[in-house]
Amino acid sequence: MTEIVPVSGPELVTYADELAALLVETVEGGSSVGFLAPLDRAAAAEWWRARAASVEAGQLEVWIARDGERIAGTIGLVRAPLPNARHRAEVAKLMVRPSARGRGLGRELLAAVERAAAEEGVTLLVLDTESGSPAERLYRAAGWTECGSVPDYAADPAGVLKPTTFYYKAAGLVPEGGRGRE
Repeated sequence: MTEIVPVSGPELVTYADELAALLVETVEGGSSVGFLAPLDRAAAAEWWRARAASVEAGQLEVWIARDGERIAGTIGLVRAPLPNARHRAEVAKLMVRPSARGRGLGRELLAAVERAAAEEGVTLLVLDTESGSPAERLYRAAGWTECGSVPDYAADPAGVLKPTTFYYKAAGLVPEGGRGRE
């Protein structure tokens, strides 16, 4: 059984090497999550460790999905820092280990972050993803609304500029079963 749990800053440091392996595997698989290939595992681990201060400051929340002893996925929620934007947050770095894909784990991680955001009073969630990526299908199926795309917004792991599609969702629209608005 997969367990999805939030992690503290110190826990993030503890899990940094395992999360780095997931990040490297994700980038090597061609997913656009902000890094170019090849991604050095030590640099990826340091990137995760550097996020611990943001977690402790309440600017970032990170969840991991454990499948037994192994991290099978992760997702983050970045809080808006300005006073006029504290009602919204950005969903970031949804990653599922390739061997764990196709079983609904991405949807479960997304639902977990949506529930947590609603419980914290966040009323609007936003995210972006590479246009045409498998993640787009997930977000649409989970009830997210496309609000536009920008050409050449970010480079994929190979360094090729790709369009990015932006989505939003009103927080709190996740029924008990964990499925988004359909």
